[in-house]
Amino acid sequence: HSVFPNEQRCKRKMAAASQRVAAAAIVAQLLLFWLCRSAWAEYLSSLLSFSNNNQLQKHGCVTQSEFGNSEDFVECESSFLNPEDTDCVPSGAPPCEPVLSLDTEKILSQAKVLAEQKRFPFSTTDANTNEELAFGYVLIGNSLYDEAIKHFSALLQDIKNAELALFELNRVITLEPNAPEVFEQRAEILSPLGRISEALNDLSRAIQLRPSARLYRHRGTLHFISEDYAAAHEDFQLSLEMKKYQPIAMLYKGLTFYHRGMLKEAIDAFKEAVKLKTDFTDAYRSLGQAYRELGDFEAAMESFQKALILNQNHIQSLQLRGMMLYHHGSLQEALKDFKGCLQLEPYNEVCQYMRGLGHVAMGQFYEGIKAQTKVMLNDPLPGQKASSEYLKVKYLREYSRYLHAHLDLSMTEYSIDFDLPGNFKDHWAKNLPFLIEDYEEQPGLQPHIKDVLPQKFESYSVEVQELICTADRLGSLMQYDTPGFLPNKRIHRAMGLATLEIMQVVHRAWSNSKIRVNGKTRLMQWKDMFDIAVKWRRIADPDQPVLWLDQMPAQSLSRGFNNHINLIRGQIINMRYLAYFDKTLNFIKDRILVYHGANNPKGLSEVRDALDKVKKIEDLLPIMKFNSKTRDGFTVNTKVPSLKNQGKEFDGFTITITGDRVGNMLFSVETQTTEERTQQYHDEIEALYKDLSSKGKALILSTELGEADAVCNLILSLVYYFYNLMPLSRGSSVVAYSVIMGALMASGKEITGRIPKGKLVDFEAMTTPSPEAFSKIGKSWMNLKSLPASYSSLPAVLETFPTKRTMLEVLNTDSTSHCPKNS
Repeated sequence: HSVFPNEQRCKRKMAAASQRVAAAAIVAQLLLFWLCRSAWAEYLSSLLSFSNNNQLQKHGCVTQSEFGNSEDFVECESSFLNPEDTDCVPSGAPPCEPVLSLDTEKILSQAKVLAEQKRFPFSTTDANTNEELAFGYVLIGNSLYDEAIKHFSALLQDIKNAELALFELNRVITLEPNAPEVFEQRAEILSPLGRISEALNDLSRAIQLRPSARLYRHRGTLHFISEDYAAAHEDFQLSLEMKKYQPIAMLYKGLTFYHRGMLKEAIDAFKEAVKLKTDFTDAYRSLGQAYRELGDFEAAMESFQKALILNQNHIQSLQLRGMMLYHHGSLQEALKDFKGCLQLEPYNEVCQYMRGLGHVAMGQFYEGIKAQTKVMLNDPLPGQKASSEYLKVKYLREYSRYLHAHLDLSMTEYSIDFDLPGNFKDHWAKNLPFLIEDYEEQPGLQPHIKDVLPQKFESYSVEVQELICTADRLGSLMQYDTPGFLPNKRIHRAMGLATLEIMQVVHRAWSNSKIRVNGKTRLMQWKDMFDIAVKWRRIADPDQPVLWLDQMPAQSLSRGFNNHINLIRGQIINMRYLAYFDKTLNFIKDRILVYHGANNPKGLSEVRDALDKVKKIEDLLPIMKFNSKTRDGFTVNTKVPSLKNQGKEFDGFTITITGDRVGNMLFSVETQTTEERTQQYHDEIEALYKDLSSKGKALILSTELGEADAVCNLILSLVYYFYNLMPLSRGSSVVAYSVIMGALMASGKEITGRIPKGKLVDFEAMTTPSPEAFSKIGKSWMNLKSLPASYSSLPAVLETFPTKRTMLEVLNTDSTSHCPKNS
């Protein structure tokens, strides 16, 4: 008889459980991938990259550059049913030659290495199962999602295996309640089944019994996949304190910062990961993406370049760098990255979509629509959520066909807002699935309309070259110096040309000249100024539907169209608007006092004392409990005063706060575009425009300074109401600022100052109580100067670039070595 009968029975039960786990692990992979596709794929990609660079460790050798000094090495831990620790490095290992990362053509070899090392979660004691699991991991790590799903689905024989495995593990725990390994193994089965809280409890119990770096890292990973980034960060930090050398743990510590909008902290963590592992491709990729979000193009390019030097076939780095280049306005360079991405992975939906978009943006419609069609053919599997690219691509294809058909027509002879079907515009702006009743497709590409050809800068006349350089300089003045806003030289040029065209057209209108719109000649209206900017903003990036909301179908307008921005969602902070949190908080506190003064006068003193202690948005959550009506959340509406009808106010934007604790709250703002609200703002803007036209005409005939100041204030007041209305589905901010600059230039004033760091002009208008106050704030940084006489000799923008073809040609033209660099 055994001295330890319970131990013998425990071992027998554990052996039985391991057989069940072999099958259950397959279920785990598929379910976890379905539940958390993007986060899980990101995790596996990092794991795969790490494993590729360490495949010779099974021979007992390491690269010195990879692991640094010997004091950083730690002994390996063993774990129940999973003896290999992901970041485990045996001390005293001899150096060996560096190993090149494998490309996707060697998936089988890659999977074999993973299986032999068991360098993945949910590994089993069954070698064949591990090989099958590893093959699926490699597919996910290389973004071959559909193939991975098919692979795991084929392995599944009976989903009951997971429950049977849990049954066996429960019996083991009953016999041996203090074995941390069993709790860990049960957690690994529970988590992909969606029983997250139970899995976390098991891991917490295992940590309580025997804390280890691995357990903290496993629990941190589960928190990360569940988007509890604060808890994940704490676990990764504890893991790193227990075991210093963990490059992947450090990477994911950085990602917990990144996903909360804490970009500078994320960058510091990614740099630490690179110090731990100098050839850590995914850390460089993440560093590049963090710099991109910060708006630092040069630093992002450097990091992506390092990732691709380490692994020239690193698909995610090619994809992310390509997307950054596109949004920087470097379309030709972006297309090279998307092409490289698709050579490695022909079914990559993101790269295929972006390749189609890049070609269309440059006027290469045949290649663009060919790529778009490939995305359209990639239908999601039954029950699978369609990707954002799949949802957008049919709209892009229809819009591309429309652009191609109108490529050589004068821009004054047609209007996108009137030509495109109302339901198409409504669905496109709301990013809805392409399910439009009785929709008639745009005609296919017509062979007699050729693609846009490259145009060299030198082929333009000296006068037009000066026009282009001036536009580049003016456009750069519209750049926000705030995290999240990457400089886009293509947008700069487009909106610079829009500014110059507005200047010229408005000046002619003030000189009593009529304008031509939609094939008709008439007096200029306020919308015509903005339509010039809208035209250029649309052509610069066809991916975004820049549409007038008042031109949507009546049914859509009656329901209202919301422009929604999340400032805080759960633990994720929108860094773009961080500078406006305090201003918004003070407004909310004032409104709460007004509310309680009217509805809870007896408790007003208590509320006031509580509000005095509120220093950040999260501190408002306890205040909500003071009144039963606000216990679950509340909304606060801003008001915009009327200049036309003194004493009257319009609805501004709505601030919403809901939640019950820090980390589980929603703080958002939105503007709701309804017919009634739109008409109120239109009446206000029309009254201001009428006054502006009158004073503008007087200014042409006068040289008095008072007239110029009055015109300046009218322009800023008019745009103040435009910002608060938010009448476009996209691009309202840059459209409005180009109108400010162009109309001021028509009045003889030029903006020479840059928008201050952290300032967003649209939010300045939306959070400022009056147009007079907004005018004062705007003029404080604009540094207005008298317009140089040289502007009057510039060619007319509308005559120089009268068609979409000529507009695309000038946007595609490289002026890098010809125009002075904008400081």
